Amino acid sequence: VMNTENSPHLKGFAPLGQRVAPEADAAEIAAALVALCYGVDSALRPIIGQRGVLALFKRSVHLTAEAHPWLGASGQGSATELNFIALENLFARQTAAAAMSCGNQLLLTFHQLLASLIGASLTERLLQSAWELPIGESPTQDSSS
Repeated sequence: VMNTENSPHLKGFAPLGQRVAPEADAAEIAAALVALCYGVDSALRPIIGQRGVLALFKRSVHLTAEAHPWLGASGQGSATELNFIALENLFARQTAAAAMSCGNQLLLTFHQLLASLIGASLTERLLQSAWELPIGESPTQDSSS
């Protein structure tokens, strides 16, 4: 599992905490995680392609499963495309605390892997829209109306 000491700006990195209420159950956390994953996929796919996103995601799942062994049951290791439905179902079956902890670790690991390849600054710019959008809000919505 990657550590955050090399990335002081990632201390306290918890994108799921910004997406769900503190009393959220595992199903709500799972839905928020999958929404973030879709956002990351749509932000990165035009740049690194489906296979690139898949490779990063599979590696992130593998590394995160070292601390959260149940994540290894996601079936992502052998996948040829991202299976967010299976991931959501797996997370929804966990305790809320386990889903939150693992989900944030998975996103952090993905972020760190991407940053190790393209740099922290570019990673921040590419993932900014995926991390910051509230659920249900589209990046193209016009707030001036």
